[in-house]
Amino acid sequence: MHWSTCLVLPFSLSFVVGAVAFNARAYTIQSTSCKAVDRVLDEEVNITIDYVDVNPTAEKSIIMVHGWPSLWSSWGYQIEEFKDEYRMIAIDVRGFGGSTHPADVQSSSTLADITGDLTCVLEHIGIQSAICLGHDWGAEVCYEAARRRPDIFYALVGVTVPYLHAAGPFADSAQLAAVMPKLAYQVFFENHTTEAVAELNKDIRRSLRATLRTVNSAPPDSFLTSTSNYLSAYDNVTEISPIPFFTSSDEEYFVERFSMQKFDHTLIFYTRGNRYGTWQSTQAQGNYTIPQPVLSVLPLNDPVADWVFAAKYLKSAEFLPRLTTKTMGGAHWPHLEHPQVFNALLRAWLNTLDHSFTPVQRVLSDEL
Repeated sequence: MHWSTCLVLPFSLSFVVGAVAFNARAYTIQSTSCKAVDRVLDEEVNITIDYVDVNPTAEKSIIMVHGWPSLWSSWGYQIEEFKDEYRMIAIDVRGFGGSTHPADVQSSSTLADITGDLTCVLEHIGIQSAICLGHDWGAEVCYEAARRRPDIFYALVGVTVPYLHAAGPFADSAQLAAVMPKLAYQVFFENHTTEAVAELNKDIRRSLRATLRTVNSAPPDSFLTSTSNYLSAYDNVTEISPIPFFTSSDEEYFVERFSMQKFDHTLIFYTRGNRYGTWQSTQAQGNYTIPQPVLSVLPLNDPVADWVFAAKYLKSAEFLPRLTTKTMGGAHWPHLEHPQVFNALLRAWLNTLDHSFTPVQRVLSDEL
């Protein structure tokens, strides 16, 4: 579909046909206080993590971690699919929606820090073990959570982005963009974080619509290729068409929750301090292998990057001895664009897991 056609796509036809309806407002937002570190102030602070807890009496649990720019409700199709069988916990990552953040955005949110938020929430609601399901940067949080805390996370699912291990030398955004040109926007986010936040905050709905697209409602070809701005590819577009896999209510909910804190603390995944801090702490530990079962679901049509190539280039599989990789059609948000296909892949993999042991017992039995 040509971009000009997408602009006039009727709103009523934009959401996913055949998917089970999800109403985020029907779910109660809960919250807990978690410890965090502000590395600029060099002090411990308290932050609030918002989450939704569905089917709390279920024996098996899945904690879901979104990426950028997203919220807990982006897992709506998965919640509807699995809520009768699993306890489903979906969080707003620190700095997003109702979850707060230390004042410092540059260096106070490594993947280890966000792993701490996950364990904080799980401890608060009394869960000792869980599967971690993450999309985009949320996938990297799940990889790090499983690597650091195999006593809690006995399996993980990474959606869209493969395991970006820290076994090699540190690579900043400019180095990554040299290999994958549509990561150039990350150079802007890293080097001009304040300016990037201001651009995104100018019109929150427009920023979200620009980013959350599908194969059939694609962004302009030049999107994501600038190192000096984020949205200039849309300069000739008066009004960006609605988010194609959302109903009007879904989109309104996203805009409302993003408006709570705006984009002020959401670029945590892109700052040099956080990325280097993640790499440095992992290097210090010297362990990059994740022995738990891993499902990696990679989309074939993501304008951001060829993630199948990236996984091979990074040799991610060498550090994931129990890796299952599945590919599917779709752009950057396959679990939203094609939820029925994604849910079928996820269900088939979940059915192969042994949920009867504790996490440590699972890892030990796999090594014998």
